[in-house]
This record gives sequence, structure tokens and C-alpha cells, in this order.
Amino acid sequence: MTEIMSLKIRAPAAATVVDVVIPVHNEERDLEFSVRRLRKYLDERFPFEAVITIVDNASSDDTWRIASALAEELPGVRGLYLDRAGKGRAIRKAWSESTAQVVAYMDVDLATDLDALLPLVAPLLSGHSDIAIGSRLARGARVVRGPKRELISRTYNVLLRTVLRSAVTDVTCGFKAVKRDTVMALLPLIDDDGWFFDTELLLIAQRNRLRIHEVPVDWVDDADSRVDITRTAIGDLQGVWRLIRVLSAGRGHAHPLPPGSTAPSVSSSELTRFAGVGMVSTVTYLILFASLLAALGPFVGNVLALAISVLSNTVAHAIFTLRPATGVRWRNAVVGGATILVVNGLLTSAVLWVSRAAQATSAIDLVTAVFLGSVVAALVRFVLLHAWSFRLHLKASAT
Repeated sequence: MTEIMSLKIRAPAAATVVDVVIPVHNEERDLEFSVRRLRKYLDERFPFEAVITIVDNASSDDTWRIASALAEELPGVRGLYLDRAGKGRAIRKAWSESTAQVVAYMDVDLATDLDALLPLVAPLLSGHSDIAIGSRLARGARVVRGPKRELISRTYNVLLRTVLRSAVTDVTCGFKAVKRDTVMALLPLIDDDGWFFDTELLLIAQRNRLRIHEVPVDWVDDADSRVDITRTAIGDLQGVWRLIRVLSAGRGHAHPLPPGSTAPSVSSSELTRFAGVGMVSTVTYLILFASLLAALGPFVGNVLALAISVLSNTVAHAIFTLRPATGVRWRNAVVGGATILVVNGLLTSAVLWVSRAAQATSAIDLVTAVFLGSVVAALVRFVLLHAWSFRLHLKASAT
């Protein structure tokens, strides 16, 4: 499909320092108010020359007409139209064409307090950092949002820290900035054009040992958000699995490395295999638990689902994760699996008990609860399996 682009800009006379991108899709309700508010803030309170780039990715409502009118009327506002949807595609296009020293993006609802914009870009302009992100989970952040989205956000970030060793607290906050030379080196390495774009950007940057600065933000949830949470979550999990395969294949290195980065160490194939097996077994466990919940109740269903998934998980780790590198024996794997079953059972049962005490008894609440417990248990599982296998390996090497 041919990509249609319409670009209108009335740029300031001075060189642009910051380009703030607002990706939009069917946002006719919020767009004009948000852009006028942001432009007013940049003119009156922001100390650097900045432009706003509205990127309409295939809206079917009045969004592009409003964006075009704003670009004609307001100095320092430009509009860019793409005929294909995708948040990541919109950000990629605007960032790759920008000539600003720093490129940023924020969501159209302006959920993040605009006073965080200067702390976001200052470390980049000073040379202290390569990427800066807003964080709703860092110490000092103040967040107003519903419990469902809070739980989903925290669970997703825990998942990333567990399977991909993410070092940042909040991957998905729609408030990020990158130095232009850095982003030009990273964009060719990012495959996703949708909501996973943020995650891939940060994890690829971390792989290249770039300096990522986190800014605690004040953030108020948009109650009228039209993001399809289920579809986005499924896409993110698919992206995680794809990124595991990309990193395990040794890809994701910037050539040449962005200024300020250092050559990344080779990724651990053991950790990558562990993450892959862990994701499959966790999904299997959740499906089994959900299937058994009505017939057996949460506690008995949990134990049975755990027994099946931990057994298959232990066998898979013994074959794919540990045995090729360490020669771990089946007897030790079985003993380890039994211990892991007990640990998993205690952790997930405790989470279930807390959920029931809080009167969170719906199927989705209970499945979410055991998922959180299984994420914590996965960390314990890796430490135990790693310790047992390498202790045996060292003993064998010494004889």
C-alpha cells in the first residue's frame, strides 16, 4: 500500500531544538484542545525552540482536517498524514524526518503533566543521557488511574524485567525523548510499527548500553481512552516472543554504535532459552487454571495446573535450557522440579488467598492473580535451576 504524506509547517526562524510528536488515530474530540494547550505551554514556559508534529495514521473521522487547520493557523505546528495505522509507524516517520536536536513524543490526551517536559529533554541536551522516558512507577511519580490498567501496567513491566531483563520501571508510558543521532541509529533495528514500538525501542537501546534517564511524572488516566487493551496485550506478548528470538540470534546491535554507547556483551543463550520455555509454560499454566477453575475451584485447580505445567517446564528446561550447557542429570532436574512445584504452589496460593480476601473473585481477577504469582515464581525458578546446574557443572569440572 502506498503511503500518502501531507506535510504543512510554519517553523520558527531559529533552529528547532525539540520536536514533539503527537501520534493520532481518530482523535477528533481531543486534538484541537490538546495541541493549542501544548503550543501555548511551549511558547510561554518552555525555554527552547520547539515544534509540534501531529501524525495522523489513517484516521477515518475529522482528525486530519483538524490537524491541517491547526498546522495552517499556528506557528510551529506541522501535520503529517499516513494512510496506514500504527502508533510506532507514526512516530518512526516523524522522528526519521525531523531535523531537531531532540525528538520526543507524547499521547494526545496530555495525560502527563507538561511541566515534566523540560526535565525529560534536559539530560539529552546536556549530554548526560541518550534516551529519557517518563515513568509512572518510579519513586516520586503521582498517578491517577483505575485499578485494572494499573495492574496490567505493573504486570507487563514485571514480565519484561523477568524475561528480557528490562532495566526501566515503566516501558509503556507515552512520554519519551531521544537524541536525534541516537534515534537514527536505533530505528533500523526496530521492527514493530504498533504499540510494542516503545518496548522494542528501550530494550534495543539497553542492549546497546545507551544511557536511559527516567523522569517520575504526574499522570492522570484518560477515562475515555479507546485503546483496545486485550488486543494491545496480545500484540505486546507476541512482540516479547519475537524480541526474544531476535536477541538470541545475536541481532539488535547498532552499527555504528550511537555516540555514548559501548559494545554490548553477548547475550546469554541460557537466559534466552529459559525465557522462551518460561513464556510457553506460563501460558500453558494460565490456560489450564482457567479451564479447571469452575470445576475444581481456585486452590485445587491451581495445584493441578501447576503440577502439569511445572512437570513439562522442568523437562523442557532439562532438555533445552540446562542440559546442553551444563550436563545436568535428570534426577537432579526432578528434585529441582519438585522443589519448584512447592515454591510455585505456596506463592500462587498466597496470591489467591489475598485476592479472595479482597473480594476479587471473578475469573479474570483470579487468573491475573495467579499470573502475578507465577512471574515471581519464575524468578525463583531460574535462580534455583541455575544454581543447581552450575554447581554440578563446577563439581564435574573439578574432578
